[in-house]
This record gives sequence, structure tokens and C-alpha cells, in this order.
Amino acid sequence: MGDNQDSRKSFFETVKFDEKGLVPAIVQDHETGKVLMMAWMNRESLQMTFEKKKACYWSRSRQELWLKGESSGNMQDVHDILIDCDGDTLLLKVSQTGGACHVGYHSCFYRKATDDLTMEICDTLMFNPEEVYGKKS
Repeated sequence: MGDNQDSRKSFFETVKFDEKGLVPAIVQDHETGKVLMMAWMNRESLQMTFEKKKACYWSRSRQELWLKGESSGNMQDVHDILIDCDGDTLLLKVSQTGGACHVGYHSCFYRKATDDLTMEICDTLMFNPEEVYGKKS
């Protein structure tokens, strides 16, 4: 049987942010269970996600909050936020508009290893990233 003490503990008290103040978040389609992506969250992005019911992450490369879909329109409506037994990984169950992957696929996990150790595309291309984000120089 589970520990009833957990139900009285604040969610934010349970989350174990790393030394940089981040926690990994696995993002899953709430209907199909398909894993869409993995991203990082800090306390502020997690708080914003709870408030807006839209996924917000921390961009390590840009060092800023990142509301998923703000520039592309490929938003994530959050249905549930779960935490693992150790408190160091989150699972967001979302409804994904368009593709979750910045290169245009439904999932960031759009390639799989084949028996001869090459890769093949195993997902659906949802949009052309050059049309959405512009050409990268």
C-alpha cells in the first residue's frame, strides 16, 4: 500500500530539481500513450504550466522560458502532471496540436534503429519547419 503522507505533501515539495534547478519532463499523448518529447522544466515553468494548463518548459540553449507552440502554433494542452517515485522526473499527459518535434514530426522520437544499425523514419511529418520557423542560416 502507498504512503498516505505523500497525499498531504505539496507537489513542489516533492519535486527534486537538480543542481541547476531543473527536472526532466517526459511528454506523452494523453489518448494514445505515445511519447512525444522530453524537455526540462524549472520551478517557474512548472508553475506556469499548472496555471495556464499549457506546457511551458525551460530552454537550456536560450536560457529562457519556452511556452510550447508559442511561435509554431503546436501547443500542448496539459491534462495531467505525474511525478515518479523518486520525485526526479515528471510525466506530462497532453493533447498535442500539430507536431511536437521542432523538425516537423508528431514525436521527437521519429527515427528507429534497424537491424543493420541504420535508421528509418517511423513517424508522420506534420509540418515543414522552414515554413513555420523560417530558414536557419
